[in-house]
Amino acid sequence: MFEQLGLIGCGLMGSSFALALKRAGLVKRVVGYSKSPSTTERARQMGVIDIEAPSALLAVSGADIVLIAVPVSATESTFKAIKHLVNPNVLIMDVGSTKRDVVDAARRALRENVGVFVPSHPITGKELSGVEHADVDLYVGKQVILTPIERTKPEQLQQAIKVWSGLGCKLVTMTPEQHDAAFAAVSHLPHLIAFALMNAISGQPQGKDYLTLAGPGFRDFTRIAASDPKVWRDIMLANREELLAQSKIFQRNLQALEVMIDSGNAEALEGLVTQASVTRAHWTMHTKHNK
Repeated sequence: MFEQLGLIGCGLMGSSFALALKRAGLVKRVVGYSKSPSTTERARQMGVIDIEAPSALLAVSGADIVLIAVPVSATESTFKAIKHLVNPNVLIMDVGSTKRDVVDAARRALRENVGVFVPSHPITGKELSGVEHADVDLYVGKQVILTPIERTKPEQLQQAIKVWSGLGCKLVTMTPEQHDAAFAAVSHLPHLIAFALMNAISGQPQGKDYLTLAGPGFRDFTRIAASDPKVWRDIMLANREELLAQSKIFQRNLQALEVMIDSGNAEALEGLVTQASVTRAHWTMHTKHNK
């Protein structure tokens, strides 16, 4: 059991983590900080945190476990803000959807203490963000990707495994590079396509009329387009190289279908659709998740 969780970022992910940690009996008290004082106050009123901290640095003071749950673009500034109170025994984790940039930020800011940081990516979330949507069950049964680096301390890695396992999560370990390549394909690209599709339809003169006719298929396909714009701006920019590489692969496959349609080649078109259909039919999620 941990004495104190220092929670930096009392949004959906951070608040849900704090609630889950409390329910599992893994922490005695939670000290929280958010950039918005009203968010921190709301978190205390909801019982997510026990004490409001006036800064990220003071949220870390006295903590033996720290969760950084801020947008990925704010990760480095957060590490810099807390570095003076990072001791060699604390466990620091994050919940960022990209990993190479987060690891690089940790190396630059934490320097000799970078070994206490275990980069983490829980594969969960909601379209609705904010502390008011905190969910104690958000992490139950979900995958968490850990991307330790060569300097990650074995003790901290084992602690991280115990924490996420204690919340009912299933753990996968890979390198930051493997993580970012994979999630560019299965998460970041689908969001990019959903955003582009919504803009493509709504930008047409008859777009609003078309949307009134859309059914369940369209609803399911575009659900992720309602995701937090700032969060996804940061994710797409942070993983731009891998995302753009996946986008090019997607465009080639889209063009292949277009060529078959344009030429009226029914047999070849059916072949490409069958290939996709069979692949999708045989695919199953390891866990239910939203991202």
